[in-house]
Amino acid sequence: MYTRCLVCQAPFPENDTLEYLPRGRRVAFDGDRGRLWMVCGACKRWSLVPLLDRWEALEELEKLSVDQGRVLSRTDNIALLTVGRLEIVRVGRCERREEAWWRYGRELRARRKRFKRVSLAGTAVGAAAVGGWLTGGIGLLGAWVLWEHAPRWTTRGARWLRFGSAAWRGRRECGRCGYVMRALSYDQRSGLTIHSTEDDTPVVMSRTCPVCGAAPDDEEGLRLTGPDAERTLRRVLAYHHFEGASEKRIASATRLIEEVGGTGGLSRVLVKKGARFGNLPRTGTIALEIAAGEDSERRLLELELASLEAHWKREEEIAAIIDGELTPVPLLESLRRKVAGL
Repeated sequence: MYTRCLVCQAPFPENDTLEYLPRGRRVAFDGDRGRLWMVCGACKRWSLVPLLDRWEALEELEKLSVDQGRVLSRTDNIALLTVGRLEIVRVGRCERREEAWWRYGRELRARRKRFKRVSLAGTAVGAAAVGGWLTGGIGLLGAWVLWEHAPRWTTRGARWLRFGSAAWRGRRECGRCGYVMRALSYDQRSGLTIHSTEDDTPVVMSRTCPVCGAAPDDEEGLRLTGPDAERTLRRVLAYHHFEGASEKRIASATRLIEEVGGTGGLSRVLVKKGARFGNLPRTGTIALEIAAGEDSERRLLELELASLEAHWKREEEIAAIIDGELTPVPLLESLRRKVAGL
């Protein structure tokens, strides 16, 4: 079994997922043709595993893909799956249903844990203030203020360090009064209106111009579309859910996604002809963040899959030559019979 990439000589890291292929964090396999590659994380090249080392690993990968693999993305020819920290490129049809939103549920749980730690740090500051009052190092009023507000101040400070003060910065001029809007603060998020277009791309608009009060349309107020709208919406949602979500809330959000048939049509169902952000239910905004994140990741994965498919086509041509011409024919035939159970 290889320990280093055949092209750049970078070492393959160990994995604790596969018994018969203990190295490599990304592997590719084609069960129908009996191909198995280790994909280098440094140069992205594929190293074909020798025939004698493939069979048990191929069986193990097939079983893992079916039983535990979660589909990140797929095309007609290949699928990208994950099992723990191992990434698997599976050549051939993959009939498993994509459930990409489970990863965002995990992220929301992680946020909740971080938020609790930050809040606990603020409580510790308040407790230290009370201790200072008891020992005479701080006045009663100061101790009370710190005890009452330290957790909130700490979490607000952490949120500001993470996101800053504005969800969007740019330049938009109101068509009615000519006022130039250069920023949209997170504190204005409740007044944002979200619309869903025919292709399910959300449009984020400010409720009114801050000077003349003009309602947003094509010319008046603040109207964000396309990539600006998507980035702003994702930032607003992440800021809004800085404290994460409970298991119950995440479960409700994923049920909502499943009820509408996936993340694709969620915004159309949730906001219909337009909804103010401040009026959306908590479960709805959680589901909307999951959907927005999944949609962005899906587009990135589609680009990666296109690259992986191009790599696979090149490597398959080489593998066919190696397996067909460089392997002694009697040995190849006996291996073929072994795999086919003949």
